[in-house]
Amino acid sequence: MATMSKAQRTKPTSGSQRLVLFCIVVFSFLLLFSSVISTGKLGLPYQQTLIDYFVWSPRGKRQHSLSEKYLYWGNRIDCPGKNCETCAGLGHQESSLRCALEEAMFLNRTFVMPSGMCINPIHNKKGILNRSDNKTTEEGWLGSSCAMDSLYDIDLISEKIPVILDDSKTWHIVLSTSMKLGERGIAHVSGVTRHRLKESHYSNLLIINRTASPLAWFVECKDRSNHSAVMLPYSFLPNMAAAKLRNAAEKIKAQLGDYDAIHVRRGDKLKTRKDRFGVERIQFPHLDRDTRPEFILRRIEKRIPRGRTLFIGSNERKPGFFSPLAVRYKLAYSSNFSEILDPIIENNYQLFMMERLVMMGAKTYFKTFKEYETDLTLTDDPKKNKNWEIPVYTMDERREEAS
Repeated sequence: MATMSKAQRTKPTSGSQRLVLFCIVVFSFLLLFSSVISTGKLGLPYQQTLIDYFVWSPRGKRQHSLSEKYLYWGNRIDCPGKNCETCAGLGHQESSLRCALEEAMFLNRTFVMPSGMCINPIHNKKGILNRSDNKTTEEGWLGSSCAMDSLYDIDLISEKIPVILDDSKTWHIVLSTSMKLGERGIAHVSGVTRHRLKESHYSNLLIINRTASPLAWFVECKDRSNHSAVMLPYSFLPNMAAAKLRNAAEKIKAQLGDYDAIHVRRGDKLKTRKDRFGVERIQFPHLDRDTRPEFILRRIEKRIPRGRTLFIGSNERKPGFFSPLAVRYKLAYSSNFSEILDPIIENNYQLFMMERLVMMGAKTYFKTFKEYETDLTLTDDPKKNKNWEIPVYTMDERREEAS
């Protein structure tokens, strides 16, 4: 009786083992079949490496599969010659990044995001943050670049477009795999339309490298000015800020309470040049006038009542520049929240991203330029203007010397 009892106890265990073994065999077959479909090739020599990484290794929030294909777009954001010293500002680079993310969406590929973003020294002066000490400083933040994941939440972006960084273990595994696949592994493309990439033999490739052109991002994205072709809104990346920046913004908003905000762009826009007659011209003829305190007051007074807290985000470095606004409002800047920001802010790009979140949370928000039809703005000058015009400094639009 005892012997039969023992047999009865061991029989189910043997059946369970066979079931587990059968499941492993079936799962392995499915993984192999997935690889054949996605690459058009069996590729046994590298298959075990991918299985070890994607299946058995610990996973983070973003789960990858063997059937994914990738869009690679260089190791830095859109900078001429990939040179940080001459790189444009955050807005330009962010437009480039959005363009590339849209390409990945269209091609249904995982986007291989650059792990770093260039920062031009012009945009990285500490004086922008430390304006409350009533003095200017030319001291800059250290470094000419920063880690991409210190600006953006990669997992949050991946909820919309799957993303990996180009310094990640995942990317090194995929890159190694593409080398073993030969001509089926990777193609370096330039001047090829996104429709051709999606519908031709390119669609079976593991990796498409879009940076064959040294000019990179914008050159390949011809439809960026066609708003009907935009797949991601301009607000997408600003809302994808890294967790520490979002947390800081929430703390600042809590301290501000019920508040309004203005964003004043001056320093990077007030560039004049002389025509052949020696007359100064500028691409934004009313901007210098419209972003001075006395004109800002006229613009916002009907929308923002007296006594309200006004948060000001700006790249204007002149000490006390906005002080005249204090006759009507309680002024607040990022520099008033040093206990929150000093431990986390390492460059002005992080500061800009945090400030945008604060400004977007305001009850009434005035931007400098209009992006959407419903935007409130400080100036009527277009955000993009190819014409160079004579600057206007007074309400009657007669040119005078700037005070």
